[in-house]
Amino acid sequence: MVELWDILDENGNVTGRVHERGKLMNKGEFHLEVYVWIENDNGEYLISQRSPNKSFPNMWECTGGNAVAGDDSLTTALKEVKEELGIILEPQNGRMIKHHIPCSDVECHGLADVWLFRQNVDISTVILAPNETCNAMLASRDEINRMIDERTFTTWGQYTYIDELFEEIKMD
Repeated sequence: MVELWDILDENGNVTGRVHERGKLMNKGEFHLEVYVWIENDNGEYLISQRSPNKSFPNMWECTGGNAVAGDDSLTTALKEVKEELGIILEPQNGRMIKHHIPCSDVECHGLADVWLFRQNVDISTVILAPNETCNAMLASRDEINRMIDERTFTTWGQYTYIDELFEEIKMD
């Protein structure tokens, strides 16, 4: 099945045109990506391990994905978490932390929205999507930073928001 994305301009405005995933985007064209952090009452984050069949195999990450044409940022965040982890997030528990972060790689055409959901999730209720994820766990900020240092947690290379994210969460 063909996945279509809304084409955005550099300011994140929908242009009215669509792009087929997997094909090259033109200069000045972007698409919406979301990254979803789920924090429990203990300050731990639900992270998942990428399937060995995907790019960045077996690396840990927060849940994320690309918005399909017609979907907004929140809808995409909720869909991706349900698809990859089988978790239904309560929309009122989430807030956008960062909006339309451009990546530093000129070949990258994503504008990323970063979401934080404060919701307790029983790890035993996680339902992994075999083509997407192979494991899930709760991890502290220190554990995630250690994983980044050890290169077992993907930050997608082009996004540098994680330190800012943790600082903003700490001040919240």
